[in-house]
Amino acid sequence: MKKIMIIGAGGIGSFLIPLLDRIGEYDITVADPDIVETKNLLYQNYQPLNVGQNKAQSMQDIHNNVSKASPYPILTAKQMQGYDLVVSCVDNLGVRRTLYNTSLKWLDLRAQGRNAALVSHNADPALYDTLLAGPEGSFSCQAGDWDGLGKNVNLMNAMIAGAGAQWIQKYFNNEETKAFMTFNI
Repeated sequence: MKKIMIIGAGGIGSFLIPLLDRIGEYDITVADPDIVETKNLLYQNYQPLNVGQNKAQSMQDIHNNVSKASPYPILTAKQMQGYDLVVSCVDNLGVRRTLYNTSLKWLDLRAQGRNAALVSHNADPALYDTLLAGPEGSFSCQAGDWDGLGKNVNLMNAMIAGAGAQWIQKYFNNEETKAFMTFNI
């Protein structure tokens, strides 16, 4: 089994993890210090019974191939070592900056509003300044003007999780993969 670390089990990670779990080819570690909140239920892959639980632990409780759940933040490159692939599903630039500056094999999945992107370790480093620009902090998969209503929820996070799962399959099958892709609706 290939060892994958997934950093972030929220809007993107909570959809990616079940897809990879079903395939049965991956030993998955999930890291996320966040707790499931009621507001997450509209656009994250959780049920009401998960509210109040740690997201990483919830994923381990549900999925057979999640062998480790870490409720601690990933802050250093050392924490990411020992995996065949590290997948970033986080909503902040600090983790991405750390990941992009390693020699590890990585995949960064992003979504915000009606836009999404997939960036791999094979992307042109000249893009990094643009991809890593912005304010510090955490940002939702939802656009900044989302009103919290189901009729206005954006679901690009689920779409990029599916694209990421397909990329991972192709990558481990030694097929050609894109280094950088964007999607918008």
